[in-house]
Amino acid sequence: MPFWGELLVAAVILVGLVGIVVPILPGTLLIVGALFVWALVVGGWAWSVFALALVVIGVGEVLKYLIAGRSLRADAIPNRTIVVGGLVGIVGFFVVPVIGLLLGFIVGALASELVRTRSFDGAWRGAFSALKAAVKTIGIELLFALIATGIWTGGAFTW
Repeated sequence: MPFWGELLVAAVILVGLVGIVVPILPGTLLIVGALFVWALVVGGWAWSVFALALVVIGVGEVLKYLIAGRSLRADAIPNRTIVVGGLVGIVGFFVVPVIGLLLGFIVGALASELVRTRSFDGAWRGAFSALKAAVKTIGIELLFALIATGIWTGGAFTW
């Protein structure tokens, strides 16, 4: 693959990493897609690099759901709180630039928990637990995507 092709793959991976932190873009899918196209073009040993990176990303995807789910169960937070927080966060992303996603998530999770618990203290604890779980999932997904990116970098620029 020519150098400009490698740079294009790197740019898509970078956009994917941003998409993990700002969950509007399908970050992990962008990264896997970029690595797949790279392996398709390069061929040969690149498929081994792609397979290893795919396994790493797969492990990260499984772990993020297991760890966040355990955290939510430990705090007795229903999935509805995360869903409502996420939906309101998406709206907030477009209404209030830059910080709207986070604010919207907190407001949505707080409202969902307020309806469920009927007390502000309980709702705030629930919203905070939901926020902690969301941050854990983003952190785990980002960590494993960065490891996969490192694997690709080693493979792409070594041979």
